[in-house]
Amino acid sequence: MARVKRMRASRALALACAGLMLAASNTTPDGRPTPTGLEVPRWLSIKSEPVRARSGPGREYQALWDYRAASLPVQVVAETVEWRKVCDPEGNLVWLHRSTVSSQRTVFNRQAAPVSVHARRSESSPVRARMAPRATLSLDRCEDGWCRVRARRLRGWVRESALFGTASAPLCDALAPAGAARGAARR
Repeated sequence: MARVKRMRASRALALACAGLMLAASNTTPDGRPTPTGLEVPRWLSIKSEPVRARSGPGREYQALWDYRAASLPVQVVAETVEWRKVCDPEGNLVWLHRSTVSSQRTVFNRQAAPVSVHARRSESSPVRARMAPRATLSLDRCEDGWCRVRARRLRGWVRESALFGTASAPLCDALAPAGAARGAARR
């Protein structure tokens, strides 16, 4: 009888530890589990335009500006059940309602010059197209410093370092207040 109780207690402890380890990979900056159970940081894209950026997680918070750039990638750095605190390509930290963002991955050329879209993962491979400054493309995957992108019938590879929307580390401080960081991204 005592042996059965010890075995049950050991199983319960093992399950509790496994649950804590799982939750630890999906935690907010202050260590709490994320409300969605998804990893933070992670990438989303703006669904449509305009999308209202707010200073806090609720409609009662001040509207900072409207994003007018469908498919713009944003990095989630914190969240509530209904709201996502995101970092945009210009380093702005704002709150967006969950209904305004999509899990479809996109990348953004924030450089002033066009970026080459190559046929293969090599600078010497043929250039299939050029990604215009401030343009977005759908992202398939990244490997070995290159990202496979697509738009309609176009498929190709772009140097990962030329793109916004691929970093695994947080780009903005999730504990900082929302608002413009380096200038508003009002497009």
